[in-house]
Amino acid sequence: MTDPDIYRYTRDTGDFSRLIASIPYASFIGLECDRFGDDLIFRLPKKEENLGNPILPAIHGGVIGGFMELSAAIYLMMSQDSMRMPRIVDFSLDYLRAGLDRETYAECRLTRQGNRVANVMITAWQKSRAQPIATARAHFLLED
Repeated sequence: MTDPDIYRYTRDTGDFSRLIASIPYASFIGLECDRFGDDLIFRLPKKEENLGNPILPAIHGGVIGGFMELSAAIYLMMSQDSMRMPRIVDFSLDYLRAGLDRETYAECRLTRQGNRVANVMITAWQKSRAQPIATARAHFLLED
């Protein structure tokens, strides 16, 4: 299945499994996505391979960052009707508390869209949206 076919399948069915399987790092960390109406919620399941600190235990910061960046790219791709993964220009991440070894969620919000660049805000949480573990801002170059 080609990239445009995977994109169309995802848009038509709401099944993100083929799209995620086509992105090696997303598959490796176990990224999942669920659609609720027009909203997308991204999920990072509890997975021992994602741990960075086995003493706490806590998810590796790079895994959290990769999860949030990929979530933003997929969100933007789906909201822009683009058949290509957008290219990241800048990514700024604030870690707010330890991401413990449990299921982690992320949601994205488009904060600005121009003709060439789009800005996305990402929030990641575990037990409660009111207590995020990290927030990020991502800037993407939109393809023509």
